[in-house]
Amino acid sequence: MDVTYSTSITPKLISELLFGEKHLSFESCMTQLFAEHLFAGSGVFLLLVMACDRYVAVCKPLHYVVIMRQRVCVVLLLLSFVGGFLHSVIQLSTVYGLPFCGPNVIDHYMCDMCPLLELVCSDTYVIGILVVANGGLICTIVFLFLLVSCGVILHSLKNLSQEGRRKALQTCGSHITVVVCFFVPCIFMYARPAKTFPNDKLLSVFYTIITPMLNPLIYSLRNSELTNAMKKLSRGNIISHIK
Repeated sequence: MDVTYSTSITPKLISELLFGEKHLSFESCMTQLFAEHLFAGSGVFLLLVMACDRYVAVCKPLHYVVIMRQRVCVVLLLLSFVGGFLHSVIQLSTVYGLPFCGPNVIDHYMCDMCPLLELVCSDTYVIGILVVANGGLICTIVFLFLLVSCGVILHSLKNLSQEGRRKALQTCGSHITVVVCFFVPCIFMYARPAKTFPNDKLLSVFYTIITPMLNPLIYSLRNSELTNAMKKLSRGNIISHIK
């Protein structure tokens, strides 16, 4: 999901930087808008599902296999994508039929709601409220819920052994890092009046490029199986090189 999310934005940005190709058709803009909100919205709900998974793993370890069985995981995954799809459809439907006229240059490196609303001829006050409700409000509520879940998990660590606390902190640490890197810029961007500010492009880089790039590193470095496999692979390469 990180790959598809960043792929809907990064290639166009690279072509703009390297070749100066800054033209984008209306259909391509709407496609990019739909794709980025589809995968970003799904990522928001998936982080919420992962928080529930961590809560069960830390607070109810003996019941983990029963509660988080494969069927439940598949249903939660599908619900995450359904939530992202509904979020994206609502965003697209609010902006698709608006009367665009006058300047056709957006002050951004991607098609997003706030820069597009700057090009609309009619009053966008109500639409701006819908954008805040469908974007900023969802991010804020999910972010607060994630903070509460992390607080509950940390509070339950007093009942664990020292080794259990270490594993729980490692598990929650990677998740909290991803949550902060993704949600803080998103809340600043969408939980406010729908206007474009000079620092928007810099903040957007965090949750559109940097966070999807760091997610595999953050999670994989905390995965003991993957770390051990990388160590065995590196040792095998060194031995073969010496031979």
